[in-house]
Amino acid sequence: MESTEQTKLKKQLSSRHITMLALGGAIGAGLFKGSGEAIGIAGPAVLLAFLIGGGILFIVMSGLGKLVLDGGDTQHGLSGLIRPYLGNHSADFVDWVYYSMWMINIIAEAVAAASFLQLWFPHVPAWCFILLLAILTTLINLYSVRLFAETEYWLAFAKISVIILMILFGIYLVGQQMLGTGIFPTLSQLTDHGGFTPHGLKGVVSSLLVVIYSYGGSELIAITVSEADDPKKAIPKAIKGVMGRIVSFYIIPLFLLLILFPWNTLAGSAVSPFVLVFEQMNIPFASDIVNFVIVLALFSSINSGVYASSRLLFFRLKDKKGTAKKLAKLNKHYVPQRAVLFCTSVLYLGVILSYFVGDKLFGYLAGSLSYTVLVIWLMISAAAFRLALKKGTWQAKSFNLFALIALSLILIGILMTNSIGVTVLTALLYAVIFFSYQKKKDVFAIKNEPFSSI
Repeated sequence: MESTEQTKLKKQLSSRHITMLALGGAIGAGLFKGSGEAIGIAGPAVLLAFLIGGGILFIVMSGLGKLVLDGGDTQHGLSGLIRPYLGNHSADFVDWVYYSMWMINIIAEAVAAASFLQLWFPHVPAWCFILLLAILTTLINLYSVRLFAETEYWLAFAKISVIILMILFGIYLVGQQMLGTGIFPTLSQLTDHGGFTPHGLKGVVSSLLVVIYSYGGSELIAITVSEADDPKKAIPKAIKGVMGRIVSFYIIPLFLLLILFPWNTLAGSAVSPFVLVFEQMNIPFASDIVNFVIVLALFSSINSGVYASSRLLFFRLKDKKGTAKKLAKLNKHYVPQRAVLFCTSVLYLGVILSYFVGDKLFGYLAGSLSYTVLVIWLMISAAAFRLALKKGTWQAKSFNLFALIALSLILIGILMTNSIGVTVLTALLYAVIFFSYQKKKDVFAIKNEPFSSI
């Protein structure tokens, strides 16, 4: 029989690790690659979309923090946090949907990273770079949680440093323009090319697809509960630290970019919009430096995805029997080695998809991910709302009810603007997950739930 030490994850993550893990998951292709696409869809009004998304994210993450504080020490991941309020079926559904999200996301991030690497090596096929990233990610995640966390910490630190530099350079360039031409002529860039909303309200709603995808990954904090040192203290602290940084790292850079450059120039740029600011500062090899850090940023996001998905798989399978249980086996470094290998194998699927689908693959994946992030946020908000009902907290009830309504409206808007093929395939995936629950109902059943299953 295995000892307790061999079947439990080890608590090796501090609040600084958790904060950087969440930032690693949330700041990736959505900012560096997707921001240009979002600007192209909505024009300068993309700022409204990111503000709306940021406000909803704040409520969702606040609710997540309350669920962590209210939860017991034996609860694991998202399912453990929402099960007491939404029931066994919902808990099972949210875990597998979240797992599928990360499986799709790591392919999307790898495709984005490959596109940036191709700026240096245009004749090398994208699938070659995805294969290289798959091998590196596998090696880092297999060794130990501490090594992974430290690697992720410094990768996240590198991309945050570039964002801060971009903000400082942007402020300097905007200040120069204001001194030369005045405040209003400088700000006129926001309205000069077809107005602030060149594509109307439809453009803002459509851009929310990219915005929600961009902010997705912040809820990764919940997955760290079992490996966090003093989770009831570390996780709420990390949530507070993550919130302000994520919103400011998206909205402030985009605001500066939209003042400095025409929105249609940003939308049509072959490189990341960030590169344009560094080039404007006449920094030698600016595009190469920024491109390198962007690749590191995307690699960091892939790393976070493999961590999240492997831990989800570990918790779903550790109490099963037979072959499934073997996937949850820990190695001597307390890493679910086989779960990691299983999850990174999806990257090799990305190699095949990239070969056949090509440049359109990122758009398809982002469309599906937006639905999944919305569903996850809806379920977190619903659980937080039920918790607020239980506690009788008026303010929390109001905020979470607002989040539920807003997310539902965004979901309707995205349904009307997203690709029908992406919508159908995502709906089929959800249906498979939802209806497969009956076969494993007994495995996940728990007693004495405060609320019945919904």
